[in-house]
Amino acid sequence: MNRLLVALLAAFDALIAAAVGVAAVLAPLTVFWVVGLGGADWGTLWPTSVRIWQLGNLVPLQITLPPEYLTATGIPTDAGQFWLSLAPLAFAGGVAIFAARSGARAARAGAWILGVASGTLVTAVIAWLLWRSSANPVAAVYGWQALLLPTAVFALPALGGAVVGAWRHGDDGPVDALRLRLTRDTDWASVPEAAARGLGVAVAGFVGVGALLVAIATLARGGQVVALFESAHVDALGATMVELGQLAYLPTLVVWGGAFAAGPGFALGTGTTVSPVGTDIGVLPGIPLLGIIPETVSSWMLLSVLLIVAVGFIAGATARVRQGADAGTPAPRLAVLGIIVIGGGAGAALLAALASGSIGPGRLAEVGPAPGAVALAVGVELAVGAAIALFSPVHRSHPYAAAHPDAYADPRDGTFLPTRDVSRVVSGETFRLADLDAGESAADAEETQPLDVGAAAREPGEAHEPAPDAAAKPDADRPDEGAAPAPSGDETPR
Repeated sequence: MNRLLVALLAAFDALIAAAVGVAAVLAPLTVFWVVGLGGADWGTLWPTSVRIWQLGNLVPLQITLPPEYLTATGIPTDAGQFWLSLAPLAFAGGVAIFAARSGARAARAGAWILGVASGTLVTAVIAWLLWRSSANPVAAVYGWQALLLPTAVFALPALGGAVVGAWRHGDDGPVDALRLRLTRDTDWASVPEAAARGLGVAVAGFVGVGALLVAIATLARGGQVVALFESAHVDALGATMVELGQLAYLPTLVVWGGAFAAGPGFALGTGTTVSPVGTDIGVLPGIPLLGIIPETVSSWMLLSVLLIVAVGFIAGATARVRQGADAGTPAPRLAVLGIIVIGGGAGAALLAALASGSIGPGRLAEVGPAPGAVALAVGVELAVGAAIALFSPVHRSHPYAAAHPDAYADPRDGTFLPTRDVSRVVSGETFRLADLDAGESAADAEETQPLDVGAAAREPGEAHEPAPDAAAKPDADRPDEGAAPAPSGDETPR
């Protein structure tokens, strides 16, 4: 593909990713403003939409409530200014997926460096334009954060997708050179791909376990969520806006679920904790989605750590399949184990950091899981499961099967055959293990012997007579010997 076209497509991807994010906020806000308030104030709608988009792209907002509002609502003056930094990860997650696909496509086109650079540059320009056009006195941001963080949300996943794509399809450049260097040693040739697959399974499994716990909690405490909705006394339009906001925070809650399963849990304010060991949450804001958080937990919830151990086992098994069950020295498997454990713990810590922050003044300044504790717990639990999968012995019932990993076991009698001889088993032939141990050369020689079709018709002890030559003339036609003698009376002609 033309390099200019690759750059244009990557730039278009970045533009679409930013436009979809801003439109996802602006469209429902416009409907709410028009229907609920009787008109659209674009001087307020646009800055509000951009600030929400920036918050979704990890930019902290400094909220300063007007004095008139504090007086009207009775809020203390010291609570009128606070940081809002707990990000709705649906925005950042959507941009990351879009960027990774863009980078992978640029890698398949053979110009991944240009594609990633083009998309990153366009994202930075868009972030600057949005920051310059969204100044307002209520929600302020630092300029460097407004430029750097949205750009990083696009650039890093795009780079990751491009490197993975270049590794798979080749790039005739630095990735191919690195791959050639890493695969020179046959014992270590499969380590990069095996470790990458295992690490991907570990991080995806952590997210999957969190989603599973959130789903179970929603089913178990759905009544509490409905009760909080009813206590809010909002109409249909207001309920729709609340629900959209909660959907944006659903990935954040999934990370909380993963931290809960790992053991450390998460906080909902200074001095609070929600974990399998116990809960101490105090008074919660009246947000319906927080109704799924249990007020008390059973000690049986500690078994949830086994879910992360199971994820580690699956990650290790996936890596071992890629390496081969009979990998020689344990050093490559130790390297794979280290990458799964350290990378999985680091990935969980990164997700925990993204899913934590501040949602208000005072005790609400600390919300979410602690990255360090989550990294340690997830790393230990992944290590247990992955070590079992990577270093458990592979049992083979016969030496022939141990020497031939691709051997086929005949289901009728348990004998083993090479994979290429499976068709003989299907056709009905039976091979014994002793025949295989005798060697294929003897078997081939035996199979090429001429078939004696008359052996079955002769009586036991009867001598074998060679078949007559079809091209020879009858005895009567031979001038030198005359006619053949007539058979005797005690012989029966055949």
